[in-house]
Formats: sequence, C-alpha cells, structure tokens
Amino acid sequence: MGSVRKASAWLGLVEDNDERYYDDEYAEGSGSGDQWVTDPRVRVASESAEEQGRRIATIAPDSFRDARGIGEHFRDGVPVIVNLTAMEPADAKRVVDFAAGLTFGLRGSIERVATRVFLLTPADTEIVTGESAGRATDGFFNQS
Repeated sequence: MGSVRKASAWLGLVEDNDERYYDDEYAEGSGSGDQWVTDPRVRVASESAEEQGRRIATIAPDSFRDARGIGEHFRDGVPVIVNLTAMEPADAKRVVDFAAGLTFGLRGSIERVATRVFLLTPADTEIVTGESAGRATDGFFNQS
C-alpha cells in the first residue's frame, strides 16, 4: 500500500482493506468493529455552541492510537487543541507528523501554542492573535 493510499485510508477518504496493519488485540477488545466510542478526555462545547458552529475540541492523547479522535474532529471542521505533554517523545512526534499531514490534506493549518501543545484549525477558521487586536497605537502602552 503506497503512502498516499495509507494517508487517505487513515483519514477515512478511501476504504482500508490492508489487513496487515490491524492489531488483533485491540480489535478483540473493542466489541463491535464498527462502533467507535468517544474518548472521555475529549471535551466539546455544549450543543448550543455546536449549533452555532462554535466548537473547539481539546485532546490529550496517551498514545498514537488516540490520533483517530484528532482526525475525526478535524475532519468534521472542529478546531482541535492537542496537548502532547503526557506522551512519550517518540509517540508525540508521530502524532505531530499525523496532525501535519491531516492539516495539509484538508487545507487547514497547525500552530504551536505552547511546548508540546498544538492548535489545528480547519481551512475556514481564522486565527486571531491578541497582540494587534487589543492595542491601539496611541493607547496606554505608548507613553513617550
């Protein structure tokens, strides 16, 4: 399976029929194969915020297997804050690589907001920094 095909399968854009990458132990413990249970560490705003399109997901993965939740939220157009501080460095690098590919593939952006904390924003989301928006040129801080 080529790398583009693997990435497309991981994103859910094409059907993944390459059985050699499945972990039998993980598949046996999950119950039904089609059921996906949302990770309790993922917090999404209330339903009223969802109706208005004002949702941000925060995810603190423990391993690379938790990357699927990142991809599902981002694919649905929800900005995702990924906190990798609890992960091993090797797994954290894999998640960052996955997130970078995800944002590139869906025309979004990725930005580091703190050490090992990243913000993934979909293509239709604008990031506004507080530096230029909150200061006037002749305001309090410009007292010469």
